[in-house]
Amino acid sequence: MREYAIISDSACALSKENREKYDVDYVLLRILFNDKDLPADLDYKDVPYETFFKMLKDGVKIKTSQANVSDYIAKFEPVIKDGKDILYVGVSSALSASYKCSVEASKILNEKYPEAKVICIDTKMGGLGLGLLCMTASLLRKEGKDIEEVANYIEEHKQEMNQCGTVDDLVYLKRSGRISFASAFFGGLLQFKPIVISDVTGMNTAIEKVKGRKKSLDRMIEIFKETYIKHPIYPKVHIINAVCEDAVEYLKQQLVEYDSTLEIEVDIMDPIVGSSTGPGMVCLYYFGKEVTYDHTKK
Repeated sequence: MREYAIISDSACALSKENREKYDVDYVLLRILFNDKDLPADLDYKDVPYETFFKMLKDGVKIKTSQANVSDYIAKFEPVIKDGKDILYVGVSSALSASYKCSVEASKILNEKYPEAKVICIDTKMGGLGLGLLCMTASLLRKEGKDIEEVANYIEEHKQEMNQCGTVDDLVYLKRSGRISFASAFFGGLLQFKPIVISDVTGMNTAIEKVKGRKKSLDRMIEIFKETYIKHPIYPKVHIINAVCEDAVEYLKQQLVEYDSTLEIEVDIMDPIVGSSTGPGMVCLYYFGKEVTYDHTKK
């Protein structure tokens, strides 16, 4: 069996510690603001984490840009030359055209290196849900599963990855255009907070409105209780946030009270998703019941 690398992109929100622990690399997407074009580095090397979200709070418009075909070739080709195959676990095609570019790159490389395999997966997920799928793939690889077995597993189980989050201010979501608002009246009710999931199409979708921050956090816990299923490979629950540690502590407390055996890990928001959600975003990611909600049918 040929060795293979697991590669994702800047939307995966994996910390440096987890990237090293699970041996996952990533393709850099881009962030653009004030005439600057910078790599969307998960360690916030160019723009520190707190500075990034303060800029958003101060009104700086931060846009994101996909990785192009040449970016994928530049990342993939050295791995192939090193004698390895590639499993690309990528951001939802509903959120970015990066996946399409990865497929084009794989076709070019498969023609150039016919002995190599480059498999690209559209996870229908962004943010740390994407990261959890990468870590799951890594654990399966460690068990000795070959690239096709792991790719098939992720394809079959990717819609069991649950995202449930909320924001403290709707302005960033509206500005980004990367969320489907099932109810147009959200924007006029500033005291209401949306409950945001990643739906079956891979789009971030507001499915409910809840009055007040605390009630929105409580609703997240309710949804978690309704949907969480302990996964045999990756059972951890992750809380990801954009400079709102108070919300994190509240969610942790509620989760532990519900089940003291839960393995809970806290992470910071990545710059790709964070540019759309702004400061105050907090989200739970975990394996659970299969996601079936489809915003196009509501």
